[in-house]
Amino acid sequence: MPMYGKRKKRYSVQMPITSLIDIVFMLLIYFLLTTNFMVDEGIKIKLPQAKAAAPQTEETITVFVDAQGRAFLGEEEVALDRLFNRLKARIGSKTDELVVVRADRTVILNKAVKVMDIAKAAGAGRLCLATEKDL
Repeated sequence: MPMYGKRKKRYSVQMPITSLIDIVFMLLIYFLLTTNFMVDEGIKIKLPQAKAAAPQTEETITVFVDAQGRAFLGEEEVALDRLFNRLKARIGSKTDELVVVRADRTVILNKAVKVMDIAKAAGAGRLCLATEKDL
């Protein structure tokens, strides 16, 4: 006859993680949905399409040209005669600065080329014409 009684089962303490998993999934869904709503700038342009388009990853100076041929630096409209001075001030003494021209696909080619010419004269080391990937 054993002197010691029956051994009692030890209860292990478990942290309830069901609600924690729910919160993690909600955060994941939130971030997945909100990343789709990030927008570049407020100027409405439809970029030309190209099959060989590559994503732009480096920091640049962006000049927008809308369908009417107006130039925008950021969200501010800039006349073509003032664009040279504004770009010259932003480029400064950098010799390898990239200027991206985002021209609407319906704009007259001459307007986009004028903007690119002004950017090159202002000291842009590299020029790029933005496109969107054609599926």
